[in-house]
Amino acid sequence: MVATLRPIYTAETEETAERALAAFEERWRSKYPAVAKQWRARWTEVVPFLASPAEIRRTLYTTNVIESLNAQLRKVLRPKGHFPSDEAVTKIFLALQHAKVHWKPPIFWRQAVAHFSVMFGDRCPA
Repeated sequence: MVATLRPIYTAETEETAERALAAFEERWRSKYPAVAKQWRARWTEVVPFLASPAEIRRTLYTTNVIESLNAQLRKVLRPKGHFPSDEAVTKIFLALQHAKVHWKPPIFWRQAVAHFSVMFGDRCPA
C-alpha cells in the first residue's frame, strides 16, 4: 500500500497527485477506506506541499533519518538507562558518529532553509 501512496506525494503537479490519489482509491478503497478518506480530508494541506521543490519535499516528509537515529540511540541506551560516567556519554557520541555514516541520501538542509526564508521571511531565522 505504501508504494502506491508515493506517487501522490512525489507528484510534480497537483493534477498528477490528484490522479495518483484516484488510482490509490481505486486499488485500496475496499481494504483501507479510511486512508483515502484522510488524504481527501487533508487535501488542502497537501497542495502547498506539492508547490515546494523536490529537495524541500524530501526534507519535509522524510523521517527515516530520525527513526534510524532513535534506533541507534536505543541500542546504546537500553542497557544503561542513565549516564553513570563520562565513558557512557562517550558511547552515545560514538553511536551518533556511527549513525551519521548511514545517513544517505543526504538531507538538503541548506536548500530547505533558503527556500523557507523566502517563503516565510521574518519567521525563518537566518
